[in-house]
Amino acid sequence: MREQEGGGGSGGREGRRGGGRARRRDGGREGLREEDPEGRRGGGREDRQELPPQSPEEQARAICLRLLTGMPRTRRQLADALEKRGIPEEVSQEVLSRYEEVGLIDDAAFAGAWVESRHRGRGLARRALAQELRTKGVHATLVQEALEQLDPDQEEQTARELVERKLRTTRGLERDKRLRRLAGMLARKGYPEGMALRVVRRALEQEGVDEDEDGSGDAGF
Repeated sequence: MREQEGGGGSGGREGRRGGGRARRRDGGREGLREEDPEGRRGGGREDRQELPPQSPEEQARAICLRLLTGMPRTRRQLADALEKRGIPEEVSQEVLSRYEEVGLIDDAAFAGAWVESRHRGRGLARRALAQELRTKGVHATLVQEALEQLDPDQEEQTARELVERKLRTTRGLERDKRLRRLAGMLARKGYPEGMALRVVRRALEQEGVDEDEDGSGDAGF
């Protein structure tokens, strides 16, 4: 009797546990089937609800921060970018003025860094540098202050280095053609004509070129 009762009890317990697991599994599946369409899909739609639209001020700040993260910008560059994106002018000016106050916009620092970088990296002279800064909206006073970094001696030394690097590519040409080509290269980089001619003549003399050997002089430059 005990064995039968024990067996029956064990079977009963297993049955109850098995039945419980079956009911839980069934109930779980049923629960999932009931919740999936509304739970996952419905919840996904709720999670993807659109955020409230940004105000013009928030849009302007976001645009400026994104542009300034890549590289420094002038106030004019940022103002142009905001205008293209439809930000009202009064909002744009307010945001830009605030960014100037906290130092995120600094046209004087921008101009100084631009002059140093472009002179060292590209060999540009004052005239070309001034033109580039004007196109970026830097005020004339700040442009002049930035250009004061370059003294005439430094500018001429850079011109000599440019000519020395280019001199080999002109060998085999007539002297006048070499003179015009080298001086023209300096002129395109913003060097004054007088300085360009002086530097190129000196380079040709140091190379051993006789200025009078072809009898043509410097006519035609």
